[in-house]
Amino acid sequence: MRYLMTAMPSEVVPDENLYAEMARFVEELTAAGVLLATGGLDPAGVRVTSSGDEITVTDGPFAEAREAVASFALVEVRSREEAVELTRRFRRIVGDGESMIQQVFGP
Repeated sequence: MRYLMTAMPSEVVPDENLYAEMARFVEELTAAGVLLATGGLDPAGVRVTSSGDEITVTDGPFAEAREAVASFALVEVRSREEAVELTRRFRRIVGDGESMIQQVFGP
């Protein structure tokens, strides 16, 4: 099962310890074959909407910065519970804030 884990921006200012702990976490998940992709996201983005034959492209940002997704990890795990546990570990490393977990369907 694949899950997309996203994190919202937080007030936490990263320091060397946080970077080191995250690097260890990412290395562990990569070595276990669980982590498929990870990265930060540009808060501005581009919105593409369609209505009939008309397609409109609009530059962002669209949401308040605190409502935008700041980063993601795509993982492949055996269960929803395993995805939740990985997200709990992530939140323990980065501190207060909000994350979301969504199962990814398809091949």
